[in-house]
Amino acid sequence: MARNLDGFNFEQRHGKDRVRVGRVWRNKDGRHFFVEWSVSISLLSDCVAAYVRDDNSDVVATDTMKNTVYVKAKECSEQLSMEDFAILLAKHFISFYHPVTSAIIKIVEKPWERIYIDGQQHEHGFKLGSEKHTTEVILKKSGTLQVTSGIEGLALLKTTKSGFEGFIRDVYTALPETQERVLATEVTASWRYSYESLSSIPPNPHCFTERYLDVKKVLVDTFYGPPTQGVYSPSVQSTLYQMARNVLNRFLDISSVELKMPNIHFLPVNLKNKDNETIVKFADDVYLPTDEPHGSIQASLSRFWSKM
Repeated sequence: MARNLDGFNFEQRHGKDRVRVGRVWRNKDGRHFFVEWSVSISLLSDCVAAYVRDDNSDVVATDTMKNTVYVKAKECSEQLSMEDFAILLAKHFISFYHPVTSAIIKIVEKPWERIYIDGQQHEHGFKLGSEKHTTEVILKKSGTLQVTSGIEGLALLKTTKSGFEGFIRDVYTALPETQERVLATEVTASWRYSYESLSSIPPNPHCFTERYLDVKKVLVDTFYGPPTQGVYSPSVQSTLYQMARNVLNRFLDISSVELKMPNIHFLPVNLKNKDNETIVKFADDVYLPTDEPHGSIQASLSRFWSKM
């Protein structure tokens, strides 16, 4: 909340970023579960005196915030989702410290995946995957809650069923129209849940983890289409919209979706020189992979009642 100080608008917050914690849960049957989280904490609090009067009596030390992450991770004797851990931390900070009015907890989960040996899941072996699971929880002392989850680095590519035609052409346009190209992107997605209070959170301890996997599956399935025939993409924009719409149509507990999908180009290779216009003719088979510059496409889709 902004304060008027000496004729200026003043807003402040403080916290601790990139607190890394690993947690192992061991079942009685010998099966282990492992997560690695990078936690960022930001507190909105009534500690203006620290800025203007050299009075730190209402300040929660950032080192204390870091230690709290490890203590609360230790206290979680049962496996829980990243979202539930963020909610747990936020509840602690707004209830334990009187000056704190809101807590913002962001977590990025490193993608450790269980490995398979001879087709069988290993009891305690994990390997590093690719895309990352993210969350942001905002909890106010009034009880107002906002939970957002997401994916970073979801790399998707299909070698056909993609084109781009009918766009604006002018004197600077060199891009040819096509009905056949490689479509590649690295999806960054976030979705906001409709839960607005702690009491509205489902009692299922794995609901957020399950929903994350469900949303990822819908995004991937929409991008590729059925296994044998696929689905045609007339543009990244069209595919992005279909992905977001399918998420909202499928999951009523999600109120809004935001997608960022760079168009990562694979350029057709055509070799020629001044004496020969065609040394090797491209036939939709050899490409030059590039990562910059790339197209930047993003959009959000929300229900009319969403407070996006």
